[in-house]
Amino acid sequence: TVTLSCRQELFNANVCLESSFSIYVTSYYAPRTMSIVSITTEEEFKNFLQGGTPCAVHFWAPWAEQCKHMDNVIAELARVTPSFKFGKVEAEELSDISQSFDISAVPTVIVFQNGKKISRVDGADAFSLTKIVEAHKGTVVPENPKTSTNVQERLPELINAAPVMLFMKGTPDEPKCGFSRKIVGLLRDNDIKFSTFNILEDEDVRAALKVYSDWPTYPQLYVAGDLVGGLDIVQEMIDNGQIQELLPKAESLEDRLKSLINRKDVMVFIKGTPDAPRCGFSRSIIGILRDIQGLDFGYYDILGDEDVRQGLKKFSDWPTFPQLYKNGDLLGGLDIVKEMQSSGELESTLKG
Repeated sequence: TVTLSCRQELFNANVCLESSFSIYVTSYYAPRTMSIVSITTEEEFKNFLQGGTPCAVHFWAPWAEQCKHMDNVIAELARVTPSFKFGKVEAEELSDISQSFDISAVPTVIVFQNGKKISRVDGADAFSLTKIVEAHKGTVVPENPKTSTNVQERLPELINAAPVMLFMKGTPDEPKCGFSRKIVGLLRDNDIKFSTFNILEDEDVRAALKVYSDWPTYPQLYVAGDLVGGLDIVQEMIDNGQIQELLPKAESLEDRLKSLINRKDVMVFIKGTPDAPRCGFSRSIIGILRDIQGLDFGYYDILGDEDVRQGLKKFSDWPTFPQLYKNGDLLGGLDIVKEMQSSGELESTLKG
């Protein structure tokens, strides 16, 4: 086991270990050199994003020293990852593109597939970028990937995923904007249990929820499926004591878990979302489910809810994720799902 350094030259890292910062690394020689595309117009940017090959775009500025460091990292990633496309945009020169992706600082790297943003790295974080590239390398997604439900059907499920749901930029432990950081602090300081959804990982949800809620900014807090508001309103309600009146009566974790595993006939608990899975096992099981024609399934991102993440392991007596359920009964993880697929049992079991 080797801890991955951002300066390591040759590597092939597979990451999906629970709560781990060390990864397995296999060094290999990759003689093929991939060029980094310099994008200078909006038309070039649109053309670069086309197709199912994953691509990473580095938003940079010539005056920022950290951008030079990321250039070196990206050059090495391009050399050892020929299945990925890499490009760079001078953020201040193409300001309209930068603003459309909320680029407020450089360096920032955004990863796309089929023209959709699937991940983002803010700052000179070589380790995070390497993990994302490793997670998505070699995956070519069709232009119109199958989805279990459209975004309008997903939104009610998401806002009702927990009694108190916060849609934010980033995660509670790693918020990606000041407003999200402040609202997480308010909720924690007042002992309010909440679950979160990272809107930076799902551009469809990010755009659609603004229209659905008629609320143009993030974060957004929901209680029992109803919008409370953003940071200012939550701060005001906490200050005057109104927030406690909105909170539902405490539900036991066991009751929550029973409700979640029965939310749909087929439920999968994964890391991330179906369109932006956060580990290879989650990506694989989503691919298997989407290959079953006509299968409607629900999902739950356990990375946004530590209570569910830890509680479900004990509840199901299954120590890892993903976990697949049918009618509230655990079928198993990825290995069992693959066995059922190979034997021909999976489709009949899930549709039965």
